[in-house]
Amino acid sequence: MVVSYTQEHVYRHPWHRVTAAAWRKFTDPAAREAPLSHILDVETLSRDVDPRAGRLHAVRVIAGRPPPLPLLVRGLVASAGAGDLVLCVERTSVDAAARAMRVVYRNATFRRLVDVEEVCSYAPHPDRPDEWTVFTQETRIRCAPLAAVSAAVAEMVERRCAESFVQNAAKGMEVVERICEGLADGEK
Repeated sequence: MVVSYTQEHVYRHPWHRVTAAAWRKFTDPAAREAPLSHILDVETLSRDVDPRAGRLHAVRVIAGRPPPLPLLVRGLVASAGAGDLVLCVERTSVDAAARAMRVVYRNATFRRLVDVEEVCSYAPHPDRPDEWTVFTQETRIRCAPLAAVSAAVAEMVERRCAESFVQNAAKGMEVVERICEGLADGEK
């Protein structure tokens, strides 16, 4: 079974400001204290810039604490060899000329139990392209078929993961909004 959801949010900030804020979301010191306190570290693995085309491709790894899990699921996680650290790979493509940014997140740990892919895009709002930005987030969560996991437990894991992702997405949007406000103040 696969649990998936899509959500859209409109930032009332221009594309350049929102994408700058999105880059800083996980490394912002204030975000690390409260809304995104589960994030431990972010490291850039590669970055490729094509200045003539105005394109950037980057790969980062994000380390964080796993969400609280039910006792039964904690036992499965421990038996799968996963510890107290979640690693996620973030692949970002930015096309400055087209004002398009696409970010794909994929878990690198817990893959034997659950596979998560999140695709986020940032684009100018169709009605107010110079003022607002549309953020779209699509997430797919699939519990791996393991003999030790019944269909009911797999469904519970997927549902819990989805709930956690929705909560964290709201926190992430809150952080991006706050960073945008700070950037706007700096532009004045």
